[in-house]
Amino acid sequence: MIHSMASAFTHQLTSVALLLLLLYFPPISESNNLFCDAGSEYGGPQCGIQSSSKILIKGGTVVNAHHQQIADVYVEDGIVVAVQPNINVGDDVKVLDATGKFVMPGGIDPHTHLAMEFMGSETIDDFFSGQAAALAGGTTMHIDFVIPINGSLTAGFEAYEKKAKNSCMDYGFHMAITKWDEVVSDEMEVMVKEKGINSFKFFMAYKGSFMINDELLIEGFKRCKSLGALAMVHAENGDAVFEGQKRMIELGITGPEGHALSRPPLLEGEATTRAIRLAEFVNTPLYVVHVMSMDAMEEIAKARKAGQRVIGEPVVSGLVLDDSWLWHSDFVTAAKYVMSPPIRASGHNKALQAALATGILQLVGTDHCAFNSTQKAFGIDDFRKIPNGVNGIEERMHLVWDTMVESGQISVTDYVRLTSTEWGRLK
Repeated sequence: MIHSMASAFTHQLTSVALLLLLLYFPPISESNNLFCDAGSEYGGPQCGIQSSSKILIKGGTVVNAHHQQIADVYVEDGIVVAVQPNINVGDDVKVLDATGKFVMPGGIDPHTHLAMEFMGSETIDDFFSGQAAALAGGTTMHIDFVIPINGSLTAGFEAYEKKAKNSCMDYGFHMAITKWDEVVSDEMEVMVKEKGINSFKFFMAYKGSFMINDELLIEGFKRCKSLGALAMVHAENGDAVFEGQKRMIELGITGPEGHALSRPPLLEGEATTRAIRLAEFVNTPLYVVHVMSMDAMEEIAKARKAGQRVIGEPVVSGLVLDDSWLWHSDFVTAAKYVMSPPIRASGHNKALQAALATGILQLVGTDHCAFNSTQKAFGIDDFRKIPNGVNGIEERMHLVWDTMVESGQISVTDYVRLTSTEWGRLK
């Protein structure tokens, strides 16, 4: 199910699907045709690059997270068997001329929500459509979050196995923890030892739904430590957010702008601080998902400077957008940008870019959780009912390149590290 990232040119075997040939970034309609042709067989799509069993990618600049060099890449039956200059092959090998182009690993998106039931609806992308979009944008693997069913990890895992049956690319799972008891504790061990899941997410927000309190967070952190698993948090103060939402409604603020006003950066910063301190108390590493504000980023920076093992994940929407869209006069337009934590005011995005470039933040996800305009309209009279989530699984690789590489903030090798290799290293 999960292919490891190759971190050196001389790595003997790696999946050809992890190679992305950056000849150009084609239009979406064209790029879709490069990877998937579902036709009328939606339940059984034909995805992947249809090609010869022997391929030579010739003369490109091969890039990994540490180095780049002009070399050829020889592939047989989907496996990279050689990376070196001037490889000679027979007439039965298909040759792709990559002169003047980059050849690099496909992206790994560490944070997605496909076919997720949430806020009275289900995300519009299932595993096939979401993965087809990912492939069109240069991402060849993603890690989705299994949501337990009535707190049961086993039931949740079985449900997501069924959801993923129409997959057309590599994927993996994280597991959310939404309640705590001995059964959940035992199920975590099963997930790690039998199902290959070794990262668990705890929600500090969504009061009355996914949110857990500090006592349960500590228990979860302790269990992660004992299993050698990675603890992850959605860091917002859920109690304070609930209060902020009530305050906005009382003031008559019911539109999408109320979403951002009800959960300001300081609540993300507070929860990030609390999670970091509790992880330090338990002595376990911590992964903070979708870091959206300077407030949260600065807490991560302080912890890392002090030597604590904290990983910070910005998402592409937080890197490139600001909250002005939430104030748009057209509800349909504004509601598209409702996610949690919210997209922040101008300035936060630039600070997150700088943190990514300097190593304070470690890798880029998307939190792809897409709803259509009909679904978003559930909250037309009350922002609290707008399904939270934005897209990004297709756009991430393009936008990180344009925003970070083209601007000179990071190198091409950094790009590979931030969009693919780092998650492989963490896991």
